[in-house]
Amino acid sequence: MNFSKQLLQKLTQQAIEAARTAGELIAAHRNQEFTIGQKAKGTSQASQIVTDVDHKAEAVILEHLRPSLKEYDLALLTEEATDDGGRQNKSAFWCIDPLDGTLAFANNEAGFAVSIALVTRNATPLIGVVYDPVEQITYHAIQGFGTFKNDHPITAPELDPKRPLILRTDYSFQSDPRLEKTASGLAAIAHRIGVEGAEINFHIGAVKNACSILETPNTCYFKYPRADASGGSLWDYAATACICDQAGAVACDIYGHPMDLNRLNSTFMNHRGLLFTAHKELAEEIIALNERLNG
Repeated sequence: MNFSKQLLQKLTQQAIEAARTAGELIAAHRNQEFTIGQKAKGTSQASQIVTDVDHKAEAVILEHLRPSLKEYDLALLTEEATDDGGRQNKSAFWCIDPLDGTLAFANNEAGFAVSIALVTRNATPLIGVVYDPVEQITYHAIQGFGTFKNDHPITAPELDPKRPLILRTDYSFQSDPRLEKTASGLAAIAHRIGVEGAEINFHIGAVKNACSILETPNTCYFKYPRADASGGSLWDYAATACICDQAGAVACDIYGHPMDLNRLNSTFMNHRGLLFTAHKELAEEIIALNERLNG
C-alpha cells in the first residue's frame, strides 16, 4: 500500500485523538478505585500487572482506530489482546500500548503514558504518538517529517559538558549482575565524551524512559539482550522508535541495528536488546560497552 503524506497525516491525527482521549480516561481514574489483575506475559512484575483501566483505555483507542483497519487493510497488535499474526500479512499494523507503565499508574506514580504506532510489515515505524496524561504532553512523529511536542517541532539535544551522563532504566536492572560493571563503564564513557560523571536512574515506564532522551541532555536508555521472555515488547518501543529517530536521535537495538519491530513468533524484544540516545557518539560507546560485557 502507498502511504502518502496526506494519508499518514490523517492517520496521525486519528492516533493523536485516540491517545489523548485514552489519556483523559486514565487521568480521570487516577484517584478512583480500579481492579488490579495478573496476566501470563513476561517474567517481570511490570509486564504481568494489568488493571481494568488498561482495558478501558484500549477500548477507547480502538473506537478511534478500528475503522481504519478495514478502510486501509491494516492489522492490529495491542498489549491487552492476543497476537493474531495479521501483522505479518498486512502492509502495516497499528501497534498499541494503551497504558505503558501500568505499575507506575497502580502505585499512583508518574511514568505512565499512552503509546500508538503504525509499523510496516518490514518493521519500519511510520507513525509514533505518545501522550503523557500527567503532564498533558503529546509527542508525535511521521517518518520523513520530523518530531513534534504539543505540535511544536523538537530535535534531539546536544551533549552538555556541565551535566552528567544519565542512564534511565527500569527497576529490574538493580538486580542485574552487570550493574556494577555497567556503572563503571558509563563513568569511563562520560570521561571520554567530556561530560560530568555518570549516574543510573531507575524509572518505571519504557515509553517515558525513551522520551526522556529528548528532554534531558546526555541521557540514554538501553537494555541488554536477555534469555527470558522479557525486555519489553513491540508496543513498548514502536512509537518512541519513530519519535526519537525523526528527532535526529538514535533508536536501535543494542548492536546498532534497526529494532526488530515486527518480530516473527514473539512480541518480546529480549533477543536483541535496545538503545535510545540523542547522540551518535554516545550510542557507539554503549554498543561497544555491550560487546565488552556480553560478547
